[in-house]
Amino acid sequence: MYYIYLHGFASSPKSVKARDIKSFFASLNIDITIPDLNNGDFSHLTITRQLKQVEKELPCDGTPVTLIGSSLGGLTSAYLAQKNLCVQRLVLLAPAFGFLSHWLAKLGEEKLTRWQQDKYMMVYHHGEARELPLHYDFIKDAALYQEELRRPVPTLILHGTNDEVIPIQASRDFARVRHTVELVELDSDHALLNVVNEINVAISRFCQLQ
Repeated sequence: MYYIYLHGFASSPKSVKARDIKSFFASLNIDITIPDLNNGDFSHLTITRQLKQVEKELPCDGTPVTLIGSSLGGLTSAYLAQKNLCVQRLVLLAPAFGFLSHWLAKLGEEKLTRWQQDKYMMVYHHGEARELPLHYDFIKDAALYQEELRRPVPTLILHGTNDEVIPIQASRDFARVRHTVELVELDSDHALLNVVNEINVAISRFCQLQ
């Protein structure tokens, strides 16, 4: 089994969550690949670019893959599993289902219009610990990824009941109509930093690591 972890939006492989995942897998002597989805150019990030980047990481020899994705990385993982049959298992941490509607509602029409006119908007990047410009193409591209995910892939979703970014209802709705999806609700927020042990135990069980 080949393992890949995909970090979230405006994050990096050096995030707390990514480091926790890497440390957990290292303790089990299991390699895990953690690509930098910023790809040296956060300003022109799109979901399509993420998909193409990660597809290049997938083994071409038929080795089965488990994708572990956080937030937008979780959404990207779900779409990767649709067209890449080597992806045989998903672990999604607070996946960003419906994130566009949630984000745009918080952004407001005025800021959205200004972003469209100016082409770039400053976004706080947690990995860089500073604001960086993000092109409006991110929004236009994200609108392409709202179709239903139909391929039945064994999936574990771990989502905080107090998530302030992606409401847990998004994961409840996703899991309710898919028999291959298991949802574990955790007493946490979007970051899930207070439930690291619970996450590790759940991943270990689901992926049969021990």
